Amino acid sequence: MTYEQYRDWILEKNLPLGSGPVVDLVAGSAAGGTAVLSTYPLDLARTKLAYQVSDTRRALRHGVESIYRQPAYSGIKEVLAVAYREGGLRGLYRGIGPTLIGILPYAGLKFYIYEELKRRVPEEHQNSVQMHLSCGAMAGLFGQTFTYPLDVVRRQMQVENLQPMAGGGGNKRYKNTFDGLSTIVRTQGWRQLFAGLSINYIKIVPSVAIGFTVYESMKSWLRIPPRDRPKPASQVS
Repeated sequence: MTYEQYRDWILEKNLPLGSGPVVDLVAGSAAGGTAVLSTYPLDLARTKLAYQVSDTRRALRHGVESIYRQPAYSGIKEVLAVAYREGGLRGLYRGIGPTLIGILPYAGLKFYIYEELKRRVPEEHQNSVQMHLSCGAMAGLFGQTFTYPLDVVRRQMQVENLQPMAGGGGNKRYKNTFDGLSTIVRTQGWRQLFAGLSINYIKIVPSVAIGFTVYESMKSWLRIPPRDRPKPASQVS
C-alpha cells in the first residue's frame, strides 16, 4: 500500500527522478522503511523468542534434586515488557539501525528489479502467473544476497544480551552497524556475514515470488487499472 502511495506522490510532485525504475527504487525503499518502523517491536520479540537461552533451575521432587529448563520469556508481552523496562522506547527498537540500513536497499532493489524485469516482458505475457513468479523470485534472490550481511548484524544486535560472554565480562555491545560488520569480520571471519544465506533463500525467494504474484492477482481481481508502462531505454528513439 505504501509503495503505491509513495510512487504516486513522487510522480505527482514531479521530482527529478523521471518515471522509470529509479522511482520504483526510491518508493520501494521508503515503503520498506515505513513497514519496519511500524512493526519492528514485534520483529524484535520474534527474534528474542527464537534465540532465547533457557534458564536452568533446580527443583526438589520426592526428595531428589533435579534440574529443569525454563524459557527466559513466556511470550510476546513479556519480551516487550522486559525490553521496555530495560531500555525504554529505545529498548523496543534495539537494532533498528542495521534493520533500516538493510531494508532500505533490500526493499528498493526488490521493487526495482521486479518492475524492471516486468518492463522487458512482452505485453501478451504481462498477466502470466509464471511471469510474476519468475520476476518475483529473481527480485528476492538478488535483493537478499546484496543485503544479507546487514541482516546478520541486526540479529546479533537483537540477541546479544541473551548470549553469555566468556570470562564473565558482560555482553558485548556493537556501537553501530559498521562496528558490528567490522567486529564480525575481525573475530569470526567474513564468511560469517553470509552464514545461513542458502537456508534464507529457501524462505525468502518463494516468499517474495508468491507475494508479488498474489499482489498482482489481487489488483487484477479488484479491477485496479494498470499503470502506464514506460518503454525501456533500448526502445526509446
